[in-house]
Amino acid sequence: MSRTAIVPALTDLLFRPEVDLDTAIDRHFAPDYRQRTDGVWADRAGFVEHIAHLRSIVVGGGIRLHEELSDGSRYADRHTVEVCKTDGSTVEMEVYLFGEFAPDGRFRRIEETTLMLAGSAADRGLGSAR
Repeated sequence: MSRTAIVPALTDLLFRPEVDLDTAIDRHFAPDYRQRTDGVWADRAGFVEHIAHLRSIVVGGGIRLHEELSDGSRYADRHTVEVCKTDGSTVEMEVYLFGEFAPDGRFRRIEETTLMLAGSAADRGLGSAR
């Protein structure tokens, strides 16, 4: 079974604007997807709203994967996301992620905690901003 992972998912969501948002979401996230970021839960609709907001303020960036592992339906990683925003500022966050795959290999659930490495105080909530 082919599975998604965080780097291709985030790349499609944030750094490939030529990929339609619904296509990117459907490619990597199951219909019953839910996510908790820094204690804030979102269902799939809330997640789509979050990514649409990010797409409106992010013009580029990248992901550095530090560690990644999966065991059965479980997934975990530690990665850093660096984004360049439309206002010219940059934000860098380290993310600690635990997830679960749906039987079809897409993410069913992600729970993550973020650590801001660079950016303004106003960017602290970027991981769940809508």
